[in-house]
Amino acid sequence: MDRAEAGGWAPTWALGRAVLLTGVLLVAAVLLGRIDLVVMATPFALGTAYALRRRPAAPPELELGVADTHLVEGAPLAVTVAVANADQVGYDMVVVRTRMSRWLRVEQVGFGGAGLDVSRSGGADRPFVTSVPAGSAVDLQLTGTALRWGRHPIGPAGVRVAAADGLLVSRAVITEAIRARVYPRTEPFEAVEAMPRAAGLVGAHRSRRPGEGGELAGVRVFAPGDRLRRIDWRVSLRARQLHVASTLSDRDAEVVVLIDVLAEAGRSGGVNGLASVLDTTVRASAAIAEHYLHRGDRVSLLEYGPAARRLRPGTGRRQYLTVLEWLLDVQPESSPYEPYDQVFGPQLLSSDALVVVLTPLLDERSAQMLARLARGGRFVVAVDTLPAELPVPKDRGWAEVAYRLWRLDRDTMITQLREHGVPVVRWAGAGSLDEVLRDVARLATAPKAGFR
Repeated sequence: MDRAEAGGWAPTWALGRAVLLTGVLLVAAVLLGRIDLVVMATPFALGTAYALRRRPAAPPELELGVADTHLVEGAPLAVTVAVANADQVGYDMVVVRTRMSRWLRVEQVGFGGAGLDVSRSGGADRPFVTSVPAGSAVDLQLTGTALRWGRHPIGPAGVRVAAADGLLVSRAVITEAIRARVYPRTEPFEAVEAMPRAAGLVGAHRSRRPGEGGELAGVRVFAPGDRLRRIDWRVSLRARQLHVASTLSDRDAEVVVLIDVLAEAGRSGGVNGLASVLDTTVRASAAIAEHYLHRGDRVSLLEYGPAARRLRPGTGRRQYLTVLEWLLDVQPESSPYEPYDQVFGPQLLSSDALVVVLTPLLDERSAQMLARLARGGRFVVAVDTLPAELPVPKDRGWAEVAYRLWRLDRDTMITQLREHGVPVVRWAGAGSLDEVLRDVARLATAPKAGFR
């Protein structure tokens, strides 16, 4: 909520014309000796003096407020611009105007209970006019929808007031803008439990290490320290020796969501429109993080770009809220340099972590980064975020042919990545990574071939 005050009143052109006309008539009456001109000037003089006697002393007060500055894509938006009159004289006319981000669509605007549909009448940044009685306040209410994730400005808002029958006008009162956080709406996402390597202490994934879990590993002879409830009586009676059921421990895993910000493509249409590369990347990252954090895994985020931003691994709901806040600052940043060395190091990427790379594969350096991760022994899954409905240029000479050649070259690059052991799948919400995760987990648990 932001509040602003400003003092000072200025004369209007109406006051100047009234004073000028009265003076001209009086001077002409004196020079020409005509009393009728004095009679004509009297109403102007008396009207101006009466209006100025009711001159306001206090400036208008403007306050900008938002019902909720933490929104989700598609959520309703409610903004209030309050104009208060603390003076004993009413304001004849109040002109209020505010700016809004284009991703905050205002559909209804009204003073008090009266509403006006502005979705097709020029938007919310047009001026709105009302009057404010003495010692009261009037609220301009704007309601609409948050269309896209990000940090969007609401305001600044401004107001100008006319008083004394339009002879005086206040100086503009302007408030500072308010930043509204609009978090990405997570798409429904579920994935199989398969993990290439669960290396934490406690979790929901099956590991290959013996311990207190729910997955049966076999039956063995009783040893000191084994719990009595683990005794398998059938096997013990048959073998005439105590045997216990051994289990595999359930452990958590680390998931690294790697975001490629080197390139952007497509046009964003908001929550219900077309999705650009960045839209798909941010929403998919939020969905993947929500899924694995809900299962108790550790999730971290990395940017593949010149800024090389990083969010440390964490678990729980607090980490999920931190992930949403971190994603609001994602933006495309091209770089002429290779960001691999400054982003990835042995201290950043654990050898046991599952690395989910969200990339449009528009830059050759992105493919080289995926190949390096695979050669370094990391468990990598590449998610293709390029929009399927990318428009094809048709009216620029050889543009259509060049586009087809670029598509063929990109398909060849994806095929080469798969040959290097990097699975590439297109993001499609729930089930996007199921088959890939099974294959990665199967390869991680397969026995290594020895050297002869």
